[in-house]
Formats: sequence, structure tokens, C-alpha cells
Amino acid sequence: MKTQRIDKILGNMGYGTRKKVKYIIKDGRVKVNGELIKSSSIHVKPNEDTIEVDGEVLEYKEFIYIMMNKPQDVVSATFDHRDETVIDLLEPIHQVFEPFPVGRLDKDTEGLLILTNDGKLSHELLSPKKHVPKTYFACIDGMVGQKDIDSFEKGVILDDGYKTLPAKLKILKSDDTYEIELTIVEGKFHQVKRMFESVGKKVTYLKRISMGELSLDEDLELGEYRELTEEELDKLKNR
Repeated sequence: MKTQRIDKILGNMGYGTRKKVKYIIKDGRVKVNGELIKSSSIHVKPNEDTIEVDGEVLEYKEFIYIMMNKPQDVVSATFDHRDETVIDLLEPIHQVFEPFPVGRLDKDTEGLLILTNDGKLSHELLSPKKHVPKTYFACIDGMVGQKDIDSFEKGVILDDGYKTLPAKLKILKSDDTYEIELTIVEGKFHQVKRMFESVGKKVTYLKRISMGELSLDEDLELGEYRELTEEELDKLKNR
């Protein structure tokens, strides 16, 4: 188990900046294995040593895993000069972990977005070799039929000449506006929109509803988020 500086650990757990943590420690409010500490630079083993702040035992966690129902007009980035980002939607207690979005959803796309500071898991989910399925709900301007289902199943040619991997298209509603579900196993730029453009149709609304075996929590309103449960995390890690 690697050791970490106590001020970094407390900072990551939401106790404030290193400067603030330094004052907390100097005030005699922090114990490690039952002993008061006075230095903010000591190293401890967070998963082995018992850390107390104001008499409360700290339950340390290195990584954070968040499910968000991303709204429109918010960008999937950690920072942007012009637009609000998904990180801006997080409370400070979660921002201190410095999470980042796993992949991207377009600015005008809603739905399931995973945020974490676990780079290994992010790589696993985004690796082109893994073919992690992602399912989207969409409203389509244009008639969608069996021909499109067959085309998507074979792979369609995008505007740059790239042929997509096979995708599963399901028609949910075929009245004035066509509503569909589309499952893809790759993540090209604007892929869902470009796939429908390749067959002469336009996506007017797009929402991601699942990634791997993880589905969006329907109780989450747009812009809301929560940490993943252990069961949900297992679904992501053990695909």
C-alpha cells in the first residue's frame, strides 16, 4: 500500500485546501492511529491507518464514481472558457476528487454520463478494443424502417468514408415522429447523428440511456447525479 501525505488525503476528502488542512492539523484536531499529529507533511497508509478528524474516523476512498443525467447546453469537459461544464454541476465535496467525464456527450445530448478519477476504468470503458455497448434513445426526422435496421446491422458509411461497426437499431414509435433506440459499440465524433445522416435522416433529440450493463437511473432529473452503488460499479468493472 502506497503512503500519502496526510494533507493531501484530507484535501481529497473535502476538508479544504492544503492551507486550511494545515491549520486543522496544527489545532490538534487530527489523530493517526490514536495519536495527535502536528505536521501536515507526514505520510500515512490511508487504507490501513486509522485517521480521525474531530473524533470522527475518516472513511477513506481513493476513487469516486458518479452517474449523471447530463442536461443539454452543458459540455462534457473539466473546463471550458464559455460554457458550463459537467464538473460545474458537482458539489465541492465531489469536485475535490478531480473527476473527469468518461467519454463525451455532445452539448445538445442528454443522458447517462459517468464521471470518475479512476483512469484505468475510464480507459477500459473507452478502449476501441473493448467494444463496450452504448444505447441511445433518439427522435428522428424522417421515416425509419426495416431498410435502416438492415443497413445499421451491416455498418454504414459516414461522411468521412469510415464504415461503422454493426449497430442494433430498434424502432419504438413510427407515427409523426420516429422514436428509436440505437446500440453502438464505438464512439466516433457525433456518431449517432452522422449514422442517421448517412441514410438521409436527422436526429432531433438524443439521449444516452445505458453504457455496458449500466442503465441511467430514471429517478435522476436532468442535471442531477449520484455516486454509483457497489452493484453498479461491479457491472462496469466486470463486463
